[in-house]
Amino acid sequence: MDGGGGGDSGSVATPVQQKAHEAWRIYQHYLDKTTPHATYRWIGTLVVALAYCLRVYYIQGFYIIAYGLGIYLLNLLIGFLSPLVDPEAAGGGSDGPSLPTRGSDEFKPFIRRLPEFKFWYSMTKAFCIAFVMTFFSVFDVPVFWPILLCYWIVLFVLTMRRQISHMIKYKYIPFSFGKQKYGGRSASGPRNAD
Repeated sequence: MDGGGGGDSGSVATPVQQKAHEAWRIYQHYLDKTTPHATYRWIGTLVVALAYCLRVYYIQGFYIIAYGLGIYLLNLLIGFLSPLVDPEAAGGGSDGPSLPTRGSDEFKPFIRRLPEFKFWYSMTKAFCIAFVMTFFSVFDVPVFWPILLCYWIVLFVLTMRRQISHMIKYKYIPFSFGKQKYGGRSASGPRNAD
């Protein structure tokens, strides 16, 4: 019988919990190792997405799962394209970083609401879950898929139009392609002033 303070009994994990924790640590270790390899991560996601699309195409079913996946991916894309602090909601007296709205404002880098790694991870997880769901007939709800496709396209167009108008209004571009190049000396040598 435990006659002491009883503080140690809550921290003792069962062997199953220890194995689960060890498996999670190994998984997290390999996930962390993929962080700097964005190209390979996205190639892997494309392979998973292609496998899912081929499965849905050959089975000719599970369209409601595909529609739900499409809505979820659209939601992730909006988070990926949006700034962390919405300049529309910030108003001016915000506590966090904000986007410059005038030419005289100080440059502030674009900080995403959903970082690239989390965007990739959530997207990959969603495709994997949707792929596994295609093995259970309970999720194969009979629907007329052209209606779902048209509705999703309308949602996509309207949402992207709103997002692009927001980008234009607040003058931000959520993409940067490599290191910024300046108009100084070129790599091939000094310029001639002809």
